[in-house]
Amino acid sequence: MRQSFIPAALASALLCGTATAEPMFNRIATFSVPLNLPADRDARQKTVAEIIAANEAGTLLAYTDGEQKAVGLIDIATPNAPRPAGFVPVGGEATSVVILGDLAFAAVVTSGDNFKEPAGHLATIDLKTRQVIARCELGGQPDSITLSKDKSRIVIAIENERDEKLNKGALPQLPAGNLTLIGVKDGAADCASRQVVDLTGIAAVEPTDPEPEFVDVNQDGLVVVTLQENNHIAIVDVKTGKLVTHFPAGTVDLKEIDKTRDGQIKPSEELKGVAREPDAVRWLDNDRFVTANEGDWKGGSRGFTIFRKDGTVEFDSGAAVEHIAMRLGHYPERRSAAKGSEPEGIEVASYGNDRLIFVGLERASLVLVYKDEGSGRPPRYLQALPGGIAPEGLLAIPQRNLFVSASEADLGAKGGARSAVTIYQRGDQPAAYPSILSSDVEGVPLGWGGLSGLAAHPATPGRLFAVIDNAYSPSRILEIDASQNPARIVAALTVTKDGKPATYDLEAIATRPAGGFWLASEGNPEAKDKPTQNILLRASAAGVVEEEILLPEDLAKQATRFGFEGVAVTGSGAEETIWLAVQREWQDDPKGKAKILSYKPATKTWGVLHYPLGKPAEGAWMGLSELTFLGNETFAVIERDNLFGDKAVKTLASFSVKGLTPAPIGSTTIPTVEKTLLRDLTPDLMKLGGYGLDKVEGMALDKAGDLFVVTDNDGVDESSGETQFFALGKITR
Repeated sequence: MRQSFIPAALASALLCGTATAEPMFNRIATFSVPLNLPADRDARQKTVAEIIAANEAGTLLAYTDGEQKAVGLIDIATPNAPRPAGFVPVGGEATSVVILGDLAFAAVVTSGDNFKEPAGHLATIDLKTRQVIARCELGGQPDSITLSKDKSRIVIAIENERDEKLNKGALPQLPAGNLTLIGVKDGAADCASRQVVDLTGIAAVEPTDPEPEFVDVNQDGLVVVTLQENNHIAIVDVKTGKLVTHFPAGTVDLKEIDKTRDGQIKPSEELKGVAREPDAVRWLDNDRFVTANEGDWKGGSRGFTIFRKDGTVEFDSGAAVEHIAMRLGHYPERRSAAKGSEPEGIEVASYGNDRLIFVGLERASLVLVYKDEGSGRPPRYLQALPGGIAPEGLLAIPQRNLFVSASEADLGAKGGARSAVTIYQRGDQPAAYPSILSSDVEGVPLGWGGLSGLAAHPATPGRLFAVIDNAYSPSRILEIDASQNPARIVAALTVTKDGKPATYDLEAIATRPAGGFWLASEGNPEAKDKPTQNILLRASAAGVVEEEILLPEDLAKQATRFGFEGVAVTGSGAEETIWLAVQREWQDDPKGKAKILSYKPATKTWGVLHYPLGKPAEGAWMGLSELTFLGNETFAVIERDNLFGDKAVKTLASFSVKGLTPAPIGSTTIPTVEKTLLRDLTPDLMKLGGYGLDKVEGMALDKAGDLFVVTDNDGVDESSGETQFFALGKITR
């Protein structure tokens, strides 16, 4: 008789941030940028949401889409349900935008790839008619634009960017950029008033080629301009166009960072004399401003800095930004040798009495929120916000307690997430992110990512183990304390073989009744360069590989690149049986049926059952991601497709093997298990306000009978880095 397992609670208990009386931001919606494309454009083509602005009421957003050579509009009158609101072609690559009344002013590059003859214009867009109604020629390639606080000037950084392929990107590459000021007359841009402010001759790196990057204006009418490649900062009077002062951005000595791309997150290295090379800049008040030190040529100090307007450094974050990304599983290890998390965006705004600083980490896909504690005191870290991939534009809308980020990466061509605009709301609820993070070990963060399988501690409720897939090397087993909120990764074991660290593509883990672990490594026999096999590993409690078990040859030759994804254990002693879930159909499987394999170590015999996969959407696939023993001859699996969003399939299902005997390898008759739906996880994922993560990978039932599920962030490689950890509570028969 079929057994039915149903979660006791109807709603998942998502582990969230520690409760606090301090207001926090939580993500409430994600707008997929391709939704804004008109019917005559192919929605599969690349889009970009880069710089973003809002109208005075905070109900309409405008973002630049350089790929589509347009400005897109989003209606956020109902912020948790954003709607497409228009798409305006601007005749070139839109790089920045601001809104004044019913007009939007967009900086547009028209020179294309012609670095020697940069050109661009300022497009005026009527937000009522959704049409470009005027253009001001700028005589160069614009980057950042802003408005003076009294709305009398449009301030534009004319970058005339360098060709990074020419002479390895070395400066100078003329013509030189500048700061351009355009007056506003009767609410419109007065092209005839255009004033060019010369910024040459001030930077020591290359005085003939200033490379202006980002601009902001304070209440006193002072424009701060970053000269990124020159590692220099200039301050100009917006009313007169006169240079007030300028100074180098300086250097930083970084300690406890990871500077080596080697598959390991090791915050044990240092760099000395790193040029800040700031990108975005915002005034904190009339005397101080803050920069995001991305780097673009020889520098990039992986943090942010608060300067006084005389050039004095009041605060520098050092390695703190990198450490936050590491603790949250967002650290981009493959960027270790370059610029790490790469802070690029900065926003500043007052929410009530709180002056907040937002720092966008392009490569870590996080926005960090700090509270300015006033002059002479370091800002206080509050929280991290997840979003789309590569946040570029940051926008505070304090009049509505909202914050918005625009993510420029669009991985649709690779089957990944699309460019997105993410909306957050500030309120009294505690921060829902992160739901899992790591503790520090010996004073530095325990770096992690790519959680691909879970297992429960055999004796301790709320204690779990996880494995990391081949996004990192060597392989590691993590220990998780799921009784905390958020869950904490508290320790890590390196998997070793023959006394040396070993690397596998670990996708699953189970604890052994006799102690130690069973691990499943997914093979890829289809790989052209280095084909690998599916391997069942017996490991000690210390992570030492004691045995590698390969598939029988007749079965191994049927394997595809979609191999082992789940492992579970039943019985003990001579009756100990290992069960393995294969992700998708192999060559000898009927369409829509994946293998559940059994292996008895005592007799070294293999058997096979079939699991009936659901039918995938057109162009997608369906497969298994995890296998967990529930007791009484019943197992749970994660069954999912490879899609994102609310139409994706992410489910928990159960099946019983009672009365079924796995068929010998090579048998023409293989029993098929009967599955029962336990839970549809897609609503749980969509409640988080994101784009709907695709890789639900790990599941474990702990000693107390509580079920836990975790997603895999692909090691922050072509991913937002977001990991979600769910505590689903008790399950009952």
